[in-house]
Amino acid sequence: MSAASGAPLPLAERAALFSQLAALERAGVPVERAFAMLQLLPASQARVAAAGAQIAEGRDLASAGQRSGLFSALDVTLLQAAQSAGSPARVYQRLAKHYGQQAEQAKQLRSRLLLPAAMLLLALLVQPLPNVVSGMLSPTGYVWGVLQPLLLIALVFYSGRRYWQRSQTPAALGSASLLDAWLLRLPVLGAAHARRNVRDYVETLGLLLEAGLPMFSALPKALATLSNSQLRQDFLALQLRVLGGESLAVALRPMSFPGQPLLLGLIVSGEASGTLPASLLNYAERETLALASLQEQLATWLPRLAYLLVALWMAYGLLTGGGIMPQAV
Repeated sequence: MSAASGAPLPLAERAALFSQLAALERAGVPVERAFAMLQLLPASQARVAAAGAQIAEGRDLASAGQRSGLFSALDVTLLQAAQSAGSPARVYQRLAKHYGQQAEQAKQLRSRLLLPAAMLLLALLVQPLPNVVSGMLSPTGYVWGVLQPLLLIALVFYSGRRYWQRSQTPAALGSASLLDAWLLRLPVLGAAHARRNVRDYVETLGLLLEAGLPMFSALPKALATLSNSQLRQDFLALQLRVLGGESLAVALRPMSFPGQPLLLGLIVSGEASGTLPASLLNYAERETLALASLQEQLATWLPRLAYLLVALWMAYGLLTGGGIMPQAV
């Protein structure tokens, strides 16, 4: 099974996968035996078996998981970096926590959106019925009037899903995308996208330096975690400045992104005290908490916004008598 042969694992399954891998790694279980001990749902277990078979044949963990469809592109990049640094236990823990939070928030969001979705569907079905009975609206117009907003909602959902999938895929080195530049300018979501990218970069760099890799070796591996091509170009320029002899703090000064002043202050302090890896990981932990808080706020306010939009649509329909439904017979 290849990575392209199936959809990514559900978030809850990914959280369970990395939680089990972290526990087995801390217990000292070799990776070959660990994959034989993993317990996921039957649909996911086939991918575990495929990855385990490839590891037994001598393939490394990251590429085996990628070829079997077990790991996402970002997972593979982080695990490749962790393999270079030594034990992947901390990356396992980080991914388990990350996907566990995402799974819980997605579950809460779905449950909170059920009622407004049901209200919208009921309004779409019931509101135009008087016009159908009176002959002002044909059956075809009724069906199209119901389907039209549903298709629009499906398009918005699909676009959001594509955006999320795109944000999980590391950008190709040297690529530049107008879409990525536009994503960074989105209100709220653009800043969150940038912060998540920078958090991934900084945390990976901190883990690699903590494991003993020199800065020159760690920077390219951290760069590979960035999914936004615009940010990747910016941090590639930082990397070149460091390779040219500048300190990390000096190389970071001309850059601009959400959280840059805090990161710069921590790096200056870390370089002065000789605790740069700890300073980088400190920043990553703060950003992880901030991003989790933002995602929780979105999960709270999106359903309320949905309620408001449905209520406004229903009020509009009552005031106009026909809502947004077609009026032609």
